[in-house]
Order: sequence, then structure tokens, then C-alpha cells
Amino acid sequence: MTRPATHLTRLLKWGRILARHGALRGIENDPNTPAPIKRLCRIARFGTVQPKQPDYAAAFRAIGPAAVKLGQTLATRPDLVGEEAVKNLLLLQDQLPPVDFALIRAEIENSFGQPISALFSEFDEIPVGSASIAQVHRAITTDGRHVAVKVRRPGVDKQFARDIETYEWAAAHVEALGGEAARLRPREIIANFRRWTLRELDLRREAASASELQDAMAGVSYFQVPNIDWDRTNGRVMTLDWVDGIKISRRDDLIAAGHDMERLAENLIHAFLRQAIAVGYFHADMHQGNLFVTPDGKIAAIDFGIMGRLNRQARYWLAEILYGLTTGNYRRVAEIHFEAQYVPDYHNVDEFTSALRAVGEPMRGKSVSELSVGQMLDSLFAITRDFDMQTQPHLLLLQKTMVMVEGVATNINPSINMWDAASPYIRNWIRDELGPEAMVADGLRKQVDTLRLIPDIIRRLDEQLPRKGAAPKAPPLPDVPLMWRRGDEPRTGHSAWRTGVAALLGVAVGAGLMHIIGLHLLG
Repeated sequence: MTRPATHLTRLLKWGRILARHGALRGIENDPNTPAPIKRLCRIARFGTVQPKQPDYAAAFRAIGPAAVKLGQTLATRPDLVGEEAVKNLLLLQDQLPPVDFALIRAEIENSFGQPISALFSEFDEIPVGSASIAQVHRAITTDGRHVAVKVRRPGVDKQFARDIETYEWAAAHVEALGGEAARLRPREIIANFRRWTLRELDLRREAASASELQDAMAGVSYFQVPNIDWDRTNGRVMTLDWVDGIKISRRDDLIAAGHDMERLAENLIHAFLRQAIAVGYFHADMHQGNLFVTPDGKIAAIDFGIMGRLNRQARYWLAEILYGLTTGNYRRVAEIHFEAQYVPDYHNVDEFTSALRAVGEPMRGKSVSELSVGQMLDSLFAITRDFDMQTQPHLLLLQKTMVMVEGVATNINPSINMWDAASPYIRNWIRDELGPEAMVADGLRKQVDTLRLIPDIIRRLDEQLPRKGAAPKAPPLPDVPLMWRRGDEPRTGHSAWRTGVAALLGVAVGAGLMHIIGLHLLG
């Protein structure tokens, strides 16, 4: 177990690096920062020359790969670090210095136990992308397919394990200070960071994420996820089909290629909404470097290290919140926050409705060039403190992705109104999932689930029946109704379980008939 002195030494070293890049000034000046944290910041920056503008991205790069990933995680927390810091941290998407190819070759050959020539007929030594955990090379397989090969940086897993241990130690001490520090739940931030990192370090997990997203988006003609080459994929290497396309950030090239910018932007928004709301499983790193446009106009995604999940109830709430904000139904949005227990019930729903109106009204009818989703989210975060709302990590990841998607869509089509593009999709989804037909179908599904339980109930009842020559295991079951009697048949034993089955069938069939009648009337 690492000693506290080791953690403190690491933190002081990292603090000095942050101070030299001006990254501690915002923390120190924030009125919500606990006094002990401010004192640590002053100690860390003592004797350093700080730039006028903080460069968080450069500071995290200087600290190391784990800090880069932590910075990318903090980019999902504008409530914690502020909008300006988030904009700067998004620069961590840019390429990092690559690892020497000799080490990459050794990593591939050691992980597969065979020479690289047995897997690939051609392998480009110069990477096309280099990130904190892995770098990507272009190659051709021995059977002639063009692929992208993602290779984990040698030794990065040990470095991450060491640094995350210190992050956890620091987060626990910060949260113990209480107040605002506890409300922001730093331990949960680091716990999420650990989960994301472990998933990214095991490239089989990333490959599985890509495969799952591909299945989820199979019916969407304008969105593409490359196929995984499972024979050339393991924990340290992932191989997938090469994507031929134009980076979605290169707007002029897209126009020159004849792509419809307005439709492309709307397709991007709808693809994200389908993942987040309809499926509940979304690509949570949809920045411009991870999206391409293929010659036939499809949006192709890469890099599946960070994925988000929302359960069905959370998706219902999300859809209603978004739709309520776009239509001005702030009362319903407020009620959902209370139903979901995002806001403690000792607060007043009318007061929260009024606060939401102050956030939502400036957004309505305006394009993102005038007022953005990012600004709206910043305003939403500002009211969370007044209403004692605890951080919801799964929603923060979603919100970060929404800001990313908005930024990419705006670059493609500067005049797009994200709300106008999203509203029809959300309205239709709410109608399909929460309308009368959906309620009837959900009722029928529940009745089918009940019917499926009957064999198990019969088995359990039968186990309680007295066997010949054995003492009864339980008191006799209730009398059989008159309609079930046959002559002088005794009113216990097997007739009793018929009673239980009859009752279950009666309830299930009766309810099912009522739903069928309801469907007929609705039709």
C-alpha cells in the first residue's frame, strides 16, 4: 500500500507543474474552493512564474498520460472547472508524441506470440494518431483488407494504476472537507475515471463497445461503425476496418465533395439522439477527430474508449426534460427533477420551475450561433447549487457529449438550431414510448412476463404437496372453489394447486383481454 507521504510528494510535483502553466489560479480564486485546498495551491505555486492565461491542456500533458485522461474527464465537468477551462481541456484531443515503432512492433508480436508479418502484409510505421493510451497505424492484413491497428502504449497500464491510486487518495480527502467539495462528489468522479480508464486499457473492451454500438445503430443508414477484426484483436491490440472519408472538421473539403451540409448536421444530431434516448448506449467522445464522412455521405465514428449508458427510466426523464425545455413546459421539467430525486424534496417545485424558466427562455427560437447548448448547461449548473442538486455522473457525460455534438454540428452548418433539429425526434420518441399505444403494449409485455412465471409457480407449489408416506411439509392449502370440485374429490392436495393456477390464469387472461379491448378502442 502506498504511503501518504508518497501521495503528497506526487501531488506537490503535479501542483508545481500546474502552477507553472497558470492552472491553479482559477481553483485558488474560486469562492467555493475549501480553505485547505487554497492553502495547498499557494504552496504549490510559491516561487513560480505564471502565465496570464492558464493552459490546462499543456499542464496535463506535462504531467503524463494519466493526467491527460483525467483532463479529458474533467472536460465533462463545467460545473467543477468552468466553461473556459473545459474549452482548453478539449485541446487534449489533439495528438501526443508517438511511441517509437520498435516498441510498438514488440507489443504486437508479444501479445500475439507471432511475427507482425504473419498478421499484416503491410504495416505503416508512422502512426496516423497518437493518444495518451494508444496509437493507431494503418496496415493491410495478409488477406488483403485495409485496416486501422490500435496499439496500447507499452507500460501505460502500470503508470495509470499508480497515478489513479493517488487521485483516489486525494479525492477522498477533498470530499471529507464537506460543503461544496462533498456536493461535487470528487470520489465518484475518480471512480468513473477509473472505470473508463480500465475499459480503455483493455482494447478487447473497446472492440466490444464498437460491436455493441454497431448492432444498436444497424438500422440507421447514415451512421457507420467499422467492423472489428477479432482475429487480430486482444487486450493490447485492436484491429478494425479502415474508414475512407473526410474528417468532419474539414468543412470546405466536405462542400467540395458535394455533401449536403444541412442534412449532414441534422443526421449527426439525430444519430446522437438515437444512441442516447432510443438505445441508451452512446458514443461519449464524438469530437471532430473521431468523426468522418464517407464518400456516400455516411457519418463514420471511431475511438470507442468512452461510452455512456442510460437506463430506460433515465431516458424517459431525459426526453421529457429536453422536450419540456424546447416547448417551454418548465413545470414538467421541474417535476421530473423531483421525481428523479435530482432535487431534494424539501425544495419548492414552483421555485425550481421559475429558475428553469430563467435558463430556458433565452434559448427558445435562437440558433446556436446566438446562444448555445453549452451556455444553457452552464446556466443549469449555476442553479444546481441553489437547489442542493448532487452531481449525476451519467448525465454529465451525456451533457458533455451534447456540447461536443453541438460544436461539430455548428461547424458543419453554422445556422443550425440544435433544438429545432432535435425537437421532432424527441417528440416522436416520446409519443412512441410514452403514448397510449406504448402503455398498452407495455401492459401486455408485463402480462406475458407473468404467464412465463406460471411453470415455476406450479413447480414450487408441487414441491409443497405431501408425498405418499411422508408427513406434509406445510399446512393444507385453502379449499377449492365449488366450480372445481369433481364428485367427492378432497379439497386439499393437487386440487389446491389447480386453484392457484386458475387464479393466476384468470388474472393474466382477464388483464390481457382488457388490454386487447383497449387496443381495439384506441384503434
